[in-house]
Amino acid sequence: MIASNNIKLRPIEAKDNAKVFSYRRDAVTNKYQGFVPKALHEVDAFIAKNPTEFNQPESWFQLVIIEKESNEIIGDLGIHFIGDDGFQCELGCTLSKQHHGKGYATEAMKITIDYLFSSLNKHRITASVDPKNSASIRLLERLGFRKEAHFKESLFINGEWVDDLIYALLKREWKQ
Repeated sequence: MIASNNIKLRPIEAKDNAKVFSYRRDAVTNKYQGFVPKALHEVDAFIAKNPTEFNQPESWFQLVIIEKESNEIIGDLGIHFIGDDGFQCELGCTLSKQHHGKGYATEAMKITIDYLFSSLNKHRITASVDPKNSASIRLLERLGFRKEAHFKESLFINGEWVDDLIYALLKREWKQ
């Protein structure tokens, strides 16, 4: 488990399904997400795919974001461990709309980035974001990520082709 002053992160578990479904199913808030479940069984399948071990090559590992004061799940954060060499990963964060604008996504990303660079010795972290998702772009830029690429209509999400921005951060660039 990774923790900070206001939040803690832990691996997603089967018992988290209803809470995760409650914020992930909101198609308006999650319009830039690739996973917007329509039924609880879709969240069960999503959770079941989570690896049993952390930091496995070519896997996505989901953590839930828990507000310490209420002990409530307020979002989730995925880490894609890229390649066999183990030095790169990709991050993605989803937060319940009731908790937007409170600094939780920034805090979750900061402690995760710090853990990945400091404890797991990752070299590079990337993030993929829709160019229309200005809140996520501002978050990444606040954290020191830089835009590396803009791919035109490269992802098919929610029935349409969308552009994809790639942001990245190197370990030597990380300023906590």
